[in-house]
Amino acid sequence: MSQVQTIKPAEAAAAPRGSDAFALKLTSSEFATTMSHFHRAEIARMAGWRDRLDRTSNWSITVVAAMLSVSLSTPSAHHGVLLFAMLLITLLLWIEARRYRFFDVYRARVRQFERYYFAQIFSPQPDFASNWLAILGEGLRSPRFLITQRAALIRRLRRNYIFMYTILMLAWVLKITTPSLSREGSPIGFGASLLDTFRVATLGPIPGVVVVCGVVVFYIGMLAAAFLISADDGELSFGDVHV
Repeated sequence: MSQVQTIKPAEAAAAPRGSDAFALKLTSSEFATTMSHFHRAEIARMAGWRDRLDRTSNWSITVVAAMLSVSLSTPSAHHGVLLFAMLLITLLLWIEARRYRFFDVYRARVRQFERYYFAQIFSPQPDFASNWLAILGEGLRSPRFLITQRAALIRRLRRNYIFMYTILMLAWVLKITTPSLSREGSPIGFGASLLDTFRVATLGPIPGVVVVCGVVVFYIGMLAAAFLISADDGELSFGDVHV
C-alpha cells in the first residue's frame, strides 16, 4: 500500500523592489564603474571638508600671531588682548570641531572603500566584513554623525590647538611678569614682584588674583580634556595615518 505524501505549496516569494531589480541587472563592469565613481565623489566631499578644517586652523594661527604682535610690541598694550585671543581660539576650536564631524562622515566612507573593497582586491581575506555594503547603504539612507561634538573637540585640541593655547599662555605669563612689557614700574623683591604681577593681571573690576586663578583652572581643564579624557577612537583605531 503506497503512502500518500502531502506536499505543501511553496511560499510565494516577495516581489523584488525596483531598486533590487536594478541592482540585479548590473553587470560586474557596471558595478565596478558605479563603485569607482561613488568612491571618487566621496573623496571630493572629504577633501572639501578637509579644506574647511585647514581654513579654520589658518584663521586660528593668524589670530595668535596678530594678538602676540599687538600685545608684546609695546608696554601700553593691555594683557587682556591675550585673554581675548584665548576666547577667539576657543570659538574657532568649537567651529572646527563641528566641521570635523562632517569631515569624519565622508572620511569614514572613503576608508570603508579602501579597507573592505580595494584592500580585498589587493590582499583578499575570507569573510572580511562581508556586510559592509549594507552598512554603507544604511548610512546613505540615514546620514548620521559618527562622533560627538565632545570627541571632535578633544581630537582637534590634541592635533593643533593645544600648541596655540600653550603659546598664548606663555606670552600672557611673560606679559604680566616682565616689567618692561607693562606700564608699571619695576618691582623690587620676590614679594613685591608677586603682588605687582597680581596688580598687572587685573582686568577691569575683576581682581588680578581672580583672573590668574581663572586662567589656571581653564588650562588645567583643557589639559585634562586633551590628555586624560579618552575619546572614542572609531576610525582612528585602524592604523596610524589619520587626521
